[in-house]
Amino acid sequence: MPQVLGVLVRRYGQFDACEDAVQEALLAASEQWPAEGVPDHPRSWLITVATRRLTDHWRSESARRRREETVAVREPVTVVAGPGEERPAAEDDTLSLLFLCCHPAVSPPSQVALTLRAVGGLTTAQIASAFLVPEATMTRRITRAKESIAAAGSTFSEPSPADFPARLQVVLQVLYLIFNEGYTATSGENLLRVELATEAIRLTRAVHALIPGEGEVAGLLALMLLTDARRAARTGPDGELVPLPEQDRAQWDAAMIAEGVSLVRATLGRGPVGPYQVQAAIAALHAEAPGTDETDWPQIVELYGVLGELMPGPVVTMNLAVALAQVAGADAGLAVLDGIDAKAGVGRRVDAVRAHLLERAGRPADALEHYLKAAKRTESGPERRYLEAQAARVEAGLPPA
Repeated sequence: MPQVLGVLVRRYGQFDACEDAVQEALLAASEQWPAEGVPDHPRSWLITVATRRLTDHWRSESARRRREETVAVREPVTVVAGPGEERPAAEDDTLSLLFLCCHPAVSPPSQVALTLRAVGGLTTAQIASAFLVPEATMTRRITRAKESIAAAGSTFSEPSPADFPARLQVVLQVLYLIFNEGYTATSGENLLRVELATEAIRLTRAVHALIPGEGEVAGLLALMLLTDARRAARTGPDGELVPLPEQDRAQWDAAMIAEGVSLVRATLGRGPVGPYQVQAAIAALHAEAPGTDETDWPQIVELYGVLGELMPGPVVTMNLAVALAQVAGADAGLAVLDGIDAKAGVGRRVDAVRAHLLERAGRPADALEHYLKAAKRTESGPERRYLEAQAARVEAGLPPA
């Protein structure tokens, strides 16, 4: 868990060894807690056990290591905040760990991969899916990141506030990816991983408190709030996926929407506009519309055009295709989809969007083919069941809900 790893890395500075020690502590917890009960302060227990694992490791090394360990074991273990207790943002070890992983000794792609692993708790497979690369490629990135940390040695220390701006872009990207995995899990039987989305919002608030004048931080926070506001309406009684046009907007969180819209209005036009601010503006248009038909789709098309210049990629193109179909018809959206490289790593997503647009264009046989193809490619249970249900509906000749 990132809070435990953050404490150890801040204290001892050896990321790889600390990560191994935390994993051993978690294994010990899985064996002892079911039989002996969960301790009053679980994180303090994990920190203590992980510290002992570190000391055992250091004792097996050279005399110099033993002398360093003598100093380390004399330091008392800090009792971390218990359930329901808040720690000030400046003292948040998870936030420190977040900036720590974005060390200049590590290449930017590896910074992101390492932080998603250490802070976000994502598996290598989930990270690979988020980056649209093979799992083996992501494994190599994480390995290289750890090697860079080891080579940096004692220079790999907790960043000062002056280091934050230089590392901010990667930090925001990591928070964005953690939130996305929490909001729409790439695999498993649950559509949502609420704990990840909630933690991403909490950390983004902490970064915003550190750098309140940074527009992209505010933009990312607004985007998360406006998106997460729809959480309650995104799943049905049995956990099934409910797409945006079918959601009960009365279930959307009005307070989160109001806060997100306020952040968008406070930042847009007051400095250089970045991709998170543009995405937040798009989310605000969706959030403020009473329904799909009343949404300002022409404005959304324009904003996706701007986003495509700031952050070109297949996901932006897919979203543009959907928005353009609302304005100019399904065939216009399909023409945009045709411009996506087949090797872009978004096959299942393109198939799902294409199936939707083909159905709207009056081509049910082609839509059925792509619904089934998308269902076979996804590793998300709710997403697969939704796509299979759409395929069955089209095959039966039934109209959309």
